[in-house]
Amino acid sequence: MNKFHRLSVFVVRLMMGLALVGWAGMARAETFQDSAGRTVAIAGPVGKVFPAGPPASIFLYMLAPDLMAGWTRAPRGAEWGLLAPAYADLPTIGRLTGRGGSANLETVLAVKPDLILDYGSMKRTYVSLADRVQAQINIPYALIDGRFEKIADAIRAVGRLIGRAQALEPKAREAERIMAELKAVRDALPAGKAPRVYYGRGADGLQTGVGGSINVELLKYAGAVNVAAGEGVGGRGNLASVSIEQVLAWDPDVILTTDPNFYDRVWADAVWQRMRAVRAGRVYLSPTLPFGWFDRPPSANRLIGLRWLLAVLYPERYNAELEAETRRFYRLFYHLDLSDAQLAQVLGPGTRPGTGRSK
Repeated sequence: MNKFHRLSVFVVRLMMGLALVGWAGMARAETFQDSAGRTVAIAGPVGKVFPAGPPASIFLYMLAPDLMAGWTRAPRGAEWGLLAPAYADLPTIGRLTGRGGSANLETVLAVKPDLILDYGSMKRTYVSLADRVQAQINIPYALIDGRFEKIADAIRAVGRLIGRAQALEPKAREAERIMAELKAVRDALPAGKAPRVYYGRGADGLQTGVGGSINVELLKYAGAVNVAAGEGVGGRGNLASVSIEQVLAWDPDVILTTDPNFYDRVWADAVWQRMRAVRAGRVYLSPTLPFGWFDRPPSANRLIGLRWLLAVLYPERYNAELEAETRRFYRLFYHLDLSDAQLAQVLGPGTRPGTGRSK
């Protein structure tokens, strides 16, 4: 073999090697289809994720807190003490989505995430934002469907996106377990025996969720009837203001609230005391630490709210299970083994049967 031939063989082999390296590099980029049907290419391992809004921030904390670039809003007051210490002090990075979005593209670029994640609505507004941001800064931006009944699917989708499908499978199965138990409760309810519930917001309790409002959607999963879902209750978006006379006419079996001011007021107000829920002591204050259990924000944090609803709507069957279920949920999803003091803080007075007040 002459020198020229040996050189030719070397060049061919070198070119083949370079080509193989190039193909191997291309193989590292994985392509995903997000919940909006968009193609999202992830090049290499995901080491940092920028949550686009509060629901995504909470969802990411529940699934993979070590990947969080930061909080969209800094934890406040008692919230801070009910987050895993390793993540409570993450920086505040603002939000890309929703009213008052405070993060700009310079903030995102400074953080240097491998992925931007949004969790929630698939409305065109959010799809357009994702397309625009992804095109402008060349960072993959994935939208994950945040519908409540799709939580297990969403967990698995995020698992595939971040390369942790196997690690997140127990959380997906836990979400399925909770949803299956709720379905069993609904299926077992005798016809016409669904609890009638009023949800009171604000210090006076006279704002409520109407119709198919996301603010009260947990009620349908728990087999309850929202008394404000009928005709004649109008409002802007998901909420409406009602009169005390209207609530008195509904005379609900159970009253729920997330507002401690209203919870305190309802026991002393003569008109509220005329309602059967108050007379029976069936007014409950939803837990809110570190995230809301019943209403907002509308993320997977509300899964534990379903367990709470079972306890307050069907206390003879589920009230005794609430403490154990709370510990289990916080350990799996919030990365925190609750002490007895922390459990008492979360399940404070008024959050379940036997801990509130009665007439």
